[in-house]
Amino acid sequence: MKPVKVGLLGLGTVGTGVVRIVEGHQEDLSSQVGSPIVIEKVAVKSLDKKRNIEIDRSKLTEDPWEVIRDPEIDVVVEVMGGISGTREYILEALERGKHIVTANKDLMALYGSEVLAKAQEKQCDVFYEASVAGGIPIVRTLIEGFSSDRIMKIMGIVNGTTNYILSKMSQEGASYEDVLKEAQELGYAEADPTSDVEGLDAARKMAILGTLGFRTNVELQDVEVRGISSVTKEDIQFAKRLGYEMKLLGIADRQDDEFSISVQPTLVKKTHPIAAVNGVYNAVYVYGEAVGETMFYGAGAGEMPTATSVVADLVEVVKNMKLGVNGLKAIVPYKQKKLKSDEQIAYKNFLLLQVADKAGVLAQITQVFAEYEVSLESVVQSPNADTPDVEIIIVTHNASKASMEQVLNHFGDMDAIRRIKSVYRVEG
Repeated sequence: MKPVKVGLLGLGTVGTGVVRIVEGHQEDLSSQVGSPIVIEKVAVKSLDKKRNIEIDRSKLTEDPWEVIRDPEIDVVVEVMGGISGTREYILEALERGKHIVTANKDLMALYGSEVLAKAQEKQCDVFYEASVAGGIPIVRTLIEGFSSDRIMKIMGIVNGTTNYILSKMSQEGASYEDVLKEAQELGYAEADPTSDVEGLDAARKMAILGTLGFRTNVELQDVEVRGISSVTKEDIQFAKRLGYEMKLLGIADRQDDEFSISVQPTLVKKTHPIAAVNGVYNAVYVYGEAVGETMFYGAGAGEMPTATSVVADLVEVVKNMKLGVNGLKAIVPYKQKKLKSDEQIAYKNFLLLQVADKAGVLAQITQVFAEYEVSLESVVQSPNADTPDVEIIIVTHNASKASMEQVLNHFGDMDAIRRIKSVYRVEG
């Protein structure tokens, strides 16, 4: 049984987990694929860095090209992250006939179509399960499990940092700033949390899921993005009063062959299963035309959950090598991209308005909604002890994005409306 030799790009948190699993589960892996799997060479930033795993120093190199150009290596596992340089390594490895397993969401969101096209040309595998939702097998599920169905909607909590922050704000009534600081101290948030809290990380993952679910080339610029940095504990308290939880949701929605995709803070009915997903956990809710509603839940990050997905992809590559079917499972988008217009995008809305406490103001507000054909589901008026004004909470029925923009623009010109404090999408 000739061993399958693997080159590893990166030995950080996930790379360490990959080595642990490959070396610690060797008997199980060999029995599945029919031959040993060997970590042949590992590219690291520094040979002298102290590591919490023992690995033969002779296998380490500071030059990733040594891994890419080694003729003995069959599979390159990329867990170094980033785009600069990584794209070139991956494309060159494919050019040399090496199969790829990657956890790189940035690479696949921005250059996935290029990478998959090269893989198809060279009849190589490119698997990237770990690029979205860590240990949850959602990528393979969309490719294989739903291959006979037509996906109409994907709704996901795909960033653990923001879910942790919003969960703590909801459960403890804490402010965004205080919970973010705590998340940074616990290592759940980076020193610069911009990518997470402004929704950029989730947007990249939703571009990948949208591409797979809708079989069209969803680019990052197709995703409307809004983060959680403006969410207040007051917003969350008002939402809870109405029976909602606040989540940063990625939502990809299709009607016929036209779709919209967004990442934004969203109010979810407490009765919806995704509303109960708290802490750093992820969940992806998939609506299929035939299967109906399904949800996938689990750890969205971390050394071992993410490494488990990476090694599962590695096992799939080796099985394909044994069967001689590498390069046949790549999903290259084949449908023409058709984005919904603002008139076609419709959903419920939550509005929190600070208004003058005068007779007739509520009638003026409802008249504006009627003018732009937006119907209302509920209206709640609440006094504000800090001002002579009152706060009005409104939940609309489904309304087009274009109509809501007209409503909000009109409100901006009304003296009776002191401030539009919050506007959020509502699901469930």
